[in-house]
Amino acid sequence: MKRSAILFIAAFFVISLYNSCKKDDPTNIRNLFTAGPWELASLQVFNYIGTTQGETDTLNRDCDVKQVFRFNDDNTCTYTNYSCVDQTATGTWSLSRDKLYLISEITCQDTTAAGSIKPFTNTKILNLGQYSMVLQTGDFQETNQPNKVRRVVQYSFIRQRNN
Repeated sequence: MKRSAILFIAAFFVISLYNSCKKDDPTNIRNLFTAGPWELASLQVFNYIGTTQGETDTLNRDCDVKQVFRFNDDNTCTYTNYSCVDQTATGTWSLSRDKLYLISEITCQDTTAAGSIKPFTNTKILNLGQYSMVLQTGDFQETNQPNKVRRVVQYSFIRQRNN
């Protein structure tokens, strides 16, 4: 009995070690992006002074249109109704080498005086799953000067069915 328990534990350890060393298939990450459209579920703005977090603003969507981000297999993307402005912005997308950042060259119209923005130029991927995706943009580096004001925008998306 004792010997079989030791063999079981050893086999479990070897299998666990093997599975923890396997690399994820990098194409799987691309498949998560391109499997269907992503609808904006929430938008939060985190304000910092240095590394100290101040107020967090949850922006309500005061419009009746859906904001949808779609990634295509050919590395093109579209964002519909960004900032509740009736539009379909197009651009390109790619992933950083380590697959931790989304790089998108998409220009959207917004409601600021500048009139347009590239919201996803260098975007940290916080969460990417089959049904949810959370992206952060802005000044998310934590090694800033103590009194520097920083703003981080967090977009949370839910995957929608393909039509």
